[in-house]
Amino acid sequence: MVTARPRRSVLYMPGSNQRALEKGRTLPADALILDLEDAVTPDAKAEARDRIAEAVGTGGYGKREIVVRVNALSTPWGYDDLAGLAGCGADAVLLPKVESAGEVRQAVAVLEENGAPEDLAVWCMMETPRGILAVAEIAAAHPRVACLVMGTSDLTKDLHANHTPGREPLMTSIGLCLLAARAHGLAILDGVHLDLDDEAGFAAACRQGRDWGFDGKTLIHPKTIAAANAAFGPSDDEIAWSRRIIAAHEEAAREGKGVVLVDGKLIENLHVAEAQRLVVMAEMIAAMEREAAG
Repeated sequence: MVTARPRRSVLYMPGSNQRALEKGRTLPADALILDLEDAVTPDAKAEARDRIAEAVGTGGYGKREIVVRVNALSTPWGYDDLAGLAGCGADAVLLPKVESAGEVRQAVAVLEENGAPEDLAVWCMMETPRGILAVAEIAAAHPRVACLVMGTSDLTKDLHANHTPGREPLMTSIGLCLLAARAHGLAILDGVHLDLDDEAGFAAACRQGRDWGFDGKTLIHPKTIAAANAAFGPSDDEIAWSRRIIAAHEEAAREGKGVVLVDGKLIENLHVAEAQRLVVMAEMIAAMEREAAG
C-alpha cells in the first residue's frame, strides 16, 4: 500500500546555497530535495556536499521530508556523495537519470557500506528513454526504493518532443511510470513546471497530475508551494466524505451487513481503503501546519 505521507509539494533547493538551506526550514513544502546535481557547478560540488551534511545534521526541518539528490556513480562526484551522505540524517537519497536496476543496487551497496540506516530510502529519477523502458525493473530493484520522480524536462529533450499544455508527448512515459510505481507500492512525483510566470498553466498541470494519480509535484520556486499543496491535498469535502464512508463501513460491520450504501452509492472495501488513506494524509498535513504555526 502506498504511504499516506504527504508529498504534495517537493521543492528542489541548490545544496551550494547556504541561504536556501536555511530558508528551507521555514517553507510550507512537504519535502525538500537538496540538490548536488543539476543545481551545482562542478567546482562547487564538494563544498555543497559538506553544506548539506551540516544542514541536515543540524536539523530544524521539522516534519518535512529531506531528500538529497546526488550525482550519478558514473561521475567523479557520485561515490563521494553517496558515501559522505549515507549517514547524514536525510530521509532519502535521490538517484539521477536511473536507467537500470543494477544502478540502483550499486548505489544501495555504496550507501550500506558507509553506514546507511535501515530507514534511508532511495528515490529514482525517471528522465531518459532508456530509464522509462526499464522502469518496472527499477521500481522492483531493491526494498529501499520508495519513490519515482519524473524528470519531464530532460525526458522531453531526449524524446525530441515539444512542451505542450496537455503534455501529450509524455503520456506514454508517464503512464508506464505510474503503472510501475503503483504495481510495486511506490510513491510517484510529477515533473517540474518551468515557466514561473505561467500561473494558469501551472495550476492546470497540477490538476492534470492529480487526475493522473501523482502524489505531488516537484517544484523549482517557493512561490508555487501553496498552489501545489492545494491541488494535491485532500479538500475539505473529500475529507468529510471519507470520514462518512469509514463511519458507515464500521457501523455496517458491527451490524453484520455485507452491503454499505452512503447517499445511495455502494461502498466497497477499495473505497474504504482510499478514504482511510486520505484521512491519514489530512491528519499528517494538519500536524505539519500546527508545527509550522507553533
